Amino acid sequence: MRPSLLLTLLVISVASSASAQEGAASLEGVGRISIQGGWRLVSNSTFYDNFYSRPGNEGLERAPGSRGGPLAVGTFAYGISELMEIGIDLFGYIERLQLTGQPRLTTASYGALLGLRFRTWLDLGPEGTVPFVGILSGPVLASAIFEGGQVRETFSQGTAATVGATLRLTPSWGLSAEYRLVFARGGVGRPDERLGSFNAGGSWFSLGVNYTFARELAPSSRSPF
Repeated sequence: MRPSLLLTLLVISVASSASAQEGAASLEGVGRISIQGGWRLVSNSTFYDNFYSRPGNEGLERAPGSRGGPLAVGTFAYGISELMEIGIDLFGYIERLQLTGQPRLTTASYGALLGLRFRTWLDLGPEGTVPFVGILSGPVLASAIFEGGQVRETFSQGTAATVGATLRLTPSWGLSAEYRLVFARGGVGRPDERLGSFNAGGSWFSLGVNYTFARELAPSSRSPF
């Protein structure tokens, strides 16, 4: 990940933490689940450039670029402090590409990204708003198959930066919106064909529901009755 991007994320986190108001809901020791659906955008310009520069393909009319595809993400996180939560994002997506003179190409990917999110609480909305930024990394299995051909699967280590917010409608339920910038790649075709690799990351936009578990009270703070 670019150092400047990581620095920007940390600066935003510190600034938003400083702006949190008194009376904030406690975030430490609280778990949550977020289920989101969205759209993945990626140009795949490097993959297209490689294909149309191959010997014999220079004169081919270039096909339209990628339009992206649907995305699903499930986040399972736990607040290790007021400022930070650790979590895992399970994801999957599918996309269809077309190259001139080739069968339709379908790419898909799924995996798990583990990381930290830095967040705070703002007195906005019915039960407050929790903005966050984070860094994630984990295994990505990317697959690509030409129609009628054999699938090629590629394991890679994906990295991502994320920014988003949860609008809490009740103490338990809320709406989450998130943007992830993901870096990962997957191979296409047989290795001897040297078709290159496609962008298995890209810009991920998602929206969904968030469920926050009730905070566990310490034994000493519970009522004896």
